[in-house]
Amino acid sequence: MLEELVSRRLTGEPLAWITGATEFCGLQIAVDPGVYVPRWHTERLAERAAELLPDGGAAIDVCTGSGAVAAVLQARRPAARVMATDLDEASVACARRNGVEAYLGDLFGAVPAELAGRTFVIVAVPPYVPTRELPLLQRDTLTFESPTAYDGGPDGTDVLRRVLAESPRFLRPGGTVLLELGGRQPDVLEPELGRLGYTGIRLITDEDGQLRGLEARSSSR
Repeated sequence: MLEELVSRRLTGEPLAWITGATEFCGLQIAVDPGVYVPRWHTERLAERAAELLPDGGAAIDVCTGSGAVAAVLQARRPAARVMATDLDEASVACARRNGVEAYLGDLFGAVPAELAGRTFVIVAVPPYVPTRELPLLQRDTLTFESPTAYDGGPDGTDVLRRVLAESPRFLRPGGTVLLELGGRQPDVLEPELGRLGYTGIRLITDEDGQLRGLEARSSSR
């Protein structure tokens, strides 16, 4: 049995798939084979989202994968309503195993109507790698994980733009959208943020000053 597990790991298969779980923000998160493995660099985004989510508020986590970010929000704010969506059936099933209220659908397509205009926080870890840069990813990444979890289109912002465009319908006035992204994507999205009326744009960085995400507030209409 041990030899089989070691053999699987030597092929580059994600450790979380082999052990069935990984640690994320101090929580044990179940990760089924085929489901995107949450990365440590997403933890700052999750913690910031939890800071912004009030007790009794509502949050939506799109592109949830294993449900790791949503699980953190629920753990930090147990009185809040936290729900999540994903296009992948295996991911939705995995998120539910992690105690997340998860739905199968494209971004906000499966979000209950009662959350429209009432959501304090929307968080997304969408695919944001530019298509031409996919070959630069670690060799075993796309050997096991689906390109769907990474491919963000020509400049990596295809899904990011959709999240920004669709979030205002669900955000309450002054609510916040938080996106994981990279490179110069904040500059690329700046015109879109302005056109959609977002304010309070803030970059999220880690302890080493590396860009990890972006947050923006909806207009206080």
